Amino acid sequence: MERREIAGLLAYIGRLDPRTMRTDTAELRDQIAQWHELLGDVPLSTEHGWDARETVRAHILDSPYPILPVDVARKWRAYQRDRLARHTDPTPAADPDNVTAWRAELLGTRHAVAHGQQAPVEQRAITAGPGPDIEAYLEATGSPIPPVVRAQLAPFRPTRAAREAAVMAGRPDPLSVRCEWCHAPIGEPCRSRRTGPDGTARGNARRTVPHPSRVDLAAARTRQGAAA
Repeated sequence: MERREIAGLLAYIGRLDPRTMRTDTAELRDQIAQWHELLGDVPLSTEHGWDARETVRAHILDSPYPILPVDVARKWRAYQRDRLARHTDPTPAADPDNVTAWRAELLGTRHAVAHGQQAPVEQRAITAGPGPDIEAYLEATGSPIPPVVRAQLAPFRPTRAAREAAVMAGRPDPLSVRCEWCHAPIGEPCRSRRTGPDGTARGNARRTVPHPSRVDLAAARTRQGAAA
């Protein structure tokens, strides 16, 4: 804001909150200088949602304390952070081999977005949720992971693979119940606990195969659910 814009903003504040008004010329000059020091790089308004007067009005409505220039500056920084967080950096039109031009265009777009001169570019395909094709695929397969990929991942996540194999075969999922032998909670694999001669635990390794008692308990719970 320029000094004349700050003077106009202070006049607007004085109309809404007379406590901030300065009648002495020297005091008013010092007040304008103080506000300009903190708000010199903050615009009075932009075409994309920023207006310092709205910030002032909201502060006066919500706070019993007189507004300070730092209150406006902090709101402006929050406005910039929000816009940059929603911006996804579209690919510059400049030649990517021209690093200087490519970088200048990228930074120029970010600067325009942060300063309210341009709306953030959001990737709607990512934020809008699955489309009809994806929904149909999930309905048919029940999983976003293709079966071929799932088979390739099985050696790297044996516990998950065992659960999926049990469900596909119509058997109960052992990890759907708590293990009464090793006390593994629901959803966690069983543990191979070894006890030393002094009674302390010497091992706590994960098991790829659940304890038999846990399998029996899951089966019993499934039968009880079916009977109910």
